[in-house]
Amino acid sequence: MLWVILLAAVVCAWGLPARGSAQAPDRILVGDFSSGEVGEQPPAGWEALTFDQIPDHTRYEGVKDEGEVVIKAQSQSSASGLIRKIEIDPREYPIVEWRWKVAGVLKKGDARFKEGDDYAARIYISFAYDPSLFSFLERIKYKAAKLLYGEYPPSAVLNYIWGNTVPVNTVIPNPYTDRAMMFSVQSGGSRVGQWVREERNLLLDFREAFKTEPPMISGVAIMTDSDNTGESVTAWYGDIVFRKK
Repeated sequence: MLWVILLAAVVCAWGLPARGSAQAPDRILVGDFSSGEVGEQPPAGWEALTFDQIPDHTRYEGVKDEGEVVIKAQSQSSASGLIRKIEIDPREYPIVEWRWKVAGVLKKGDARFKEGDDYAARIYISFAYDPSLFSFLERIKYKAAKLLYGEYPPSAVLNYIWGNTVPVNTVIPNPYTDRAMMFSVQSGGSRVGQWVREERNLLLDFREAFKTEPPMISGVAIMTDSDNTGESVTAWYGDIVFRKK
């Protein structure tokens, strides 16, 4: 499933100003959910992310919460996400901000194990394929993937998760691949039912996780899933903004 997510987040420019342009804005509103409409259609610029091997999909819809439109996600032993393919320079826009809320956490959720690889809420940030980051054998695998799917998978993914058992500020590889690193931003149920505002320096996070400089950002996704644990969970996502330091 994670490999499909990586493939879905390939580089796709959306008319942003050129890197280094004098007209570059101070912030990029990647998830403009508050300007959307109530209903089940994907927000503008976003698309559904589903998996052939998982028949039950998480339900995403625009709802009003405290007077503002947000994305509500409901998962019942299901998995799917929403993704926006977008090119952003992480050196120019290293700060990512968002807010989220969960109705509960997954009791069996544990980011250290495949059977616990479910999260009440998470934000994916994927990075474009950069051959300099890989060994010769790894580059062969990426070329094979491009032949099979028509595009290179991204080089890496940062996952900001609202987990359960893993303590806040823990950084660990995803149990399926070390090309996806998990940052435990929230953990457990102490803030269940509360809107929580987050801010991360993704440039510093990437350096910490992968010990190198990042390529261009190629996509952003939100995902609430519970297919491995077989549980039910609900989450809400507010606007997602990238900005200059």
